[in-house]
Amino acid sequence: MNTYMAKAADVQRKWYIVDAEGVVLGRLASQVAAILRGKNKPIYTPHVDTGDYVIIINADKVKLTGKKLDQKYYYHHTGYVGGLKETVYRDLLNEKPEFVIKHAVIGMLPKGPLGRKMATKMKVYAGTEHEHQAQQPETLVIK
Repeated sequence: MNTYMAKAADVQRKWYIVDAEGVVLGRLASQVAAILRGKNKPIYTPHVDTGDYVIIINADKVKLTGKKLDQKYYYHHTGYVGGLKETVYRDLLNEKPEFVIKHAVIGMLPKGPLGRKMATKMKVYAGTEHEHQAQQPETLVIK
């Protein structure tokens, strides 16, 4: 008996659309990351990108539980001495809601070239409009 190893040419990709309105950020990110990796498919192979495309709409209406809106910070460094900047998630969600979801999902993907390739299959939009109607995405409900 041999173990099946998927090849990049054999992968059939589908498009999914997820409505983030009222969904908890961590729950959304973990389930989207699993779809981007292809862990929901029987042909999942760790070293091959077997994942599907995911479109996330209503990113500005995602929910954070507890006091995370005011107590959770996003940090980045400018590269200069003493250049550590911090932003409260409430401000980040108002200014760049797409970035909040991308940052959460990318943190759950593998680090390296394969993870960066998987991250390019995620499209995030703040409103309900998106430009991928031609791909006929299937609706995916996040619980």
